[in-house]
Amino acid sequence: MNSFPKEAANEVYKLPPKLFDARCKACWFVFGLIVLTVASFWTLNLQWAQLFSLESAKLMAKFIGELLTPDFSSRFIDKLWTASLETLAMSLLGTIIAAILGLLLALPASKTHEADKAYFKGPARLLLNALRSIPELVWAALLLIAAGLGPFAGTLALGLHTAGVLGRLFAESIENAPPGAAFALRTRGVSEARIFWYATLPQIIPQLMSYTLYRWENNIRAAAVLGVVGGGGLGQMLAFHMGLFQMSKTSTILLAMLALVALVDALSYLSRRWMQR
Repeated sequence: MNSFPKEAANEVYKLPPKLFDARCKACWFVFGLIVLTVASFWTLNLQWAQLFSLESAKLMAKFIGELLTPDFSSRFIDKLWTASLETLAMSLLGTIIAAILGLLLALPASKTHEADKAYFKGPARLLLNALRSIPELVWAALLLIAAGLGPFAGTLALGLHTAGVLGRLFAESIENAPPGAAFALRTRGVSEARIFWYATLPQIIPQLMSYTLYRWENNIRAAAVLGVVGGGGLGQMLAFHMGLFQMSKTSTILLAMLALVALVDALSYLSRRWMQR
């Protein structure tokens, strides 16, 4: 005698839901996205025939062939070495400026405890949003007017944009810090500044360092292209030699960028591992 309940059998052999249901809001949302995607391809007037034509293939093959013959002449390598150090210095100094400015803005942008009125939280967060909403390239283009061509404008651009990012992350870390030690000091009448230095900061400093190192990885990539608008470093060399269609030198610059990014990624990874011990 089969003792398997009928209800369980119906549950086991229940048919899967329909792929599209007129009452399903998610289905209509996905359908709308598909329609918008198809309409985007239709309105862009993409030249697929020209892209996959024989002439385009010949040009791409010629371009790739020139890129595969980098220039390793000693004179050019000396210039490349100087530009690489300049790019590395821009990213490092820009990240340090951003970390300091971000921490200074994170303090008024965070609410440390329930009784904290946090009068400046709204304006501080608005300023952080404004700093990070403007890309590094736009900051560099704006600062070129005041600072002129060269790495100084690029460094400031990295610092201002990254300060907006780190400031928001730092503020979240401060608000999410374990409150026990701070509460104990606060009940004894210790000032808020001393509570931050002796209770909150020691608990969140590994997280702040991790955020800062991660942004340094991003800034080395951004610093490598800021030279396109005159920010100095490898980006400025890249814009110059690409403008002259000197593909062999361009290939060498791209290799230097890859090596620099890999170096900074490795240093950041080792630093985080060291802090976690």
